[in-house]
Amino acid sequence: MLFPVDITLGVVLILLLAAACVVAALASLGQSRDILLAGLRAAVQLAAVSLLIGWVTGSAPPLLAFVAVMYAVAVRTAGRRITRNRTWWWAALPIGAGAAPVVALLVVTGLVPVRGIALIPVTGILIGGALTATVLGGRRALDELTARRGEVEAGMALGLSDREARLEIARPAAADALLPGLDQTRTVGLVTLPGAFVGMLLGGASLVQAGAVQLFVLVALMAVQSVAVTVVLELVARGELHRD
Repeated sequence: MLFPVDITLGVVLILLLAAACVVAALASLGQSRDILLAGLRAAVQLAAVSLLIGWVTGSAPPLLAFVAVMYAVAVRTAGRRITRNRTWWWAALPIGAGAAPVVALLVVTGLVPVRGIALIPVTGILIGGALTATVLGGRRALDELTARRGEVEAGMALGLSDREARLEIARPAAADALLPGLDQTRTVGLVTLPGAFVGMLLGGASLVQAGAVQLFVLVALMAVQSVAVTVVLELVARGELHRD
């Protein structure tokens, strides 16, 4: 076991969370309250999941219901992070378009069975990757369109359609959402040993098995995030996902 679950771990977690809040406050980042709430929510949610996980993996219906809840929470989180108006629900499209085909491929090929605990962590990783890419791509695209509105109008004056003018401005900014995943894949084993690799080793898997699983996760995430960024960029360019 990597960490002993005892009072020492609890104290260290409290100190780290407090340090994050204090540093954010001293630097005037304006996120101290969000950091504190995120830490507390994570503790409560992980405790609840730990209690539920044994029940939901017992049969397919509760397992699929749990996956649906994961997706719904991801959609709302991503959508509300991009915009506060009623168009936030469009975040369902890039997250679903990115994660669903990969999950379906895994189930159809038998690599991940629709039973047991395997489906939840794999699906969670893929949905989480799509969520991150959707948020970063959507926010960067909308920020760029706001800052460079004059260039969009100039493109339209030159004969470009609304969509084409927005794409020309927003595409490079939205593409930056792929950088974290690319950098993680490029430096895996040299800078970081990601969670799937370490988890497999701690679970008793061989080095080859752990490496294969981690490679799959990284490649799958690149595919998921590429689709998510492409779809969210298209939604922004078409004006479906916007800010007031």
